[in-house]
Amino acid sequence: MLTHAKAITFVLTPDHNRAAAWYRDVLGLTHVSTDAFAATFDLAGTTLRLTTVPGWTAGAHTVLGWAVPDLRAAMASLKAKGIEFLVYPGFGQDADGVWSAPDRAVKLCWFNDPDGNNLSLTEGA
Repeated sequence: MLTHAKAITFVLTPDHNRAAAWYRDVLGLTHVSTDAFAATFDLAGTTLRLTTVPGWTAGAHTVLGWAVPDLRAAMASLKAKGIEFLVYPGFGQDADGVWSAPDRAVKLCWFNDPDGNNLSLTEGA
């Protein structure tokens, strides 16, 4: 039944208006609309809803990620906008926060939005 249904993804936040400014201005996502409950963005044809949940706090796991053709270039662009990449002790990342799969075919890095939502970039997925 859902094989051909268009997906919608949700990222929770205590304040969707504040979060929306960061997703628009820092990540450069295309803002579609805002209502009393969420700010909506276009993610290359998939809908992202930044949804307000009062008192909500982020978990430790990745909630949203992007496949990019050049991980280091994407990181440099985001670093120029003030994003800091996460380095997890003992995880085997390099000094910039890049983790490489054992076969080196896939590389990932992680960063947080202002609410602590864990986001990622992946090259070679």
